[in-house]
Amino acid sequence: MTDSAPADPAHPIRADIVLPCLDEAEALPRVLARVPEGWRAIVVDNGSTDGSAAVARSLGATVVHEPRRGFGSACHAGLLAAEAEYVCFCDCDGSLDPALLPGFVRRIAEGESDLLLGRRRPTACGAWPLHARLGNIALSGMLRRRTGLRLHDLGPMRAARREALLALDLTDRRSGYPLQMVVRASDAGLRVAETDVPYLPRTGKSKVTGTWRGTWHAVRDMRAVLRQPRPPAPWGVAAEVSR
Repeated sequence: MTDSAPADPAHPIRADIVLPCLDEAEALPRVLARVPEGWRAIVVDNGSTDGSAAVARSLGATVVHEPRRGFGSACHAGLLAAEAEYVCFCDCDGSLDPALLPGFVRRIAEGESDLLLGRRRPTACGAWPLHARLGNIALSGMLRRRTGLRLHDLGPMRAARREALLALDLTDRRSGYPLQMVVRASDAGLRVAETDVPYLPRTGKSKVTGTWRGTWHAVRDMRAVLRQPRPPAPWGVAAEVSR
């Protein structure tokens, strides 16, 4: 846990936003237009063939190329490229609004939580397919049994301090990355919370939740994360529990 001072309104909080990207040229202009003023957008191109990297660069984003395929690979490459005290993550398919992220960072800066997740609330029929919701519900239940966290969504929009995330030593490079971040944050004693965010129909076709097969692969990756053993508790913690 990190001690935090209240945010100073006279000095706006700035952050880097990691935007994992695979063929999102159509959505990028709208998404990057919503990035808060003064924040740095880090678009991590994960092998796009539609010119996404060139579009992002033309719109002022920092472009990082990550040739190793996988959502976790793209996210972690962005985290390593980030330099700001606070780092946010957001899909760049138009389904989530980056303009909401200053509120996330403010709550972290003021000490309300250490890792804040966006709980997706669909705004239109079809924005979140039924099979994807069912998979998310199942994973949330497994996460609760593993960590005790009462979260409803393991969505991609989130924010935390950069150093806190790096200290988690995240290793998953596929769909389990977001879940591993939550599990390891909980194991490390960080405060994890969620807040509602509107979830819009995405631009283009989903690479993961748009199909049963993609959802199954994501659930499989995340179940593998949940099967990983807990780290041993520090001696002092174990002694306290045993008394």
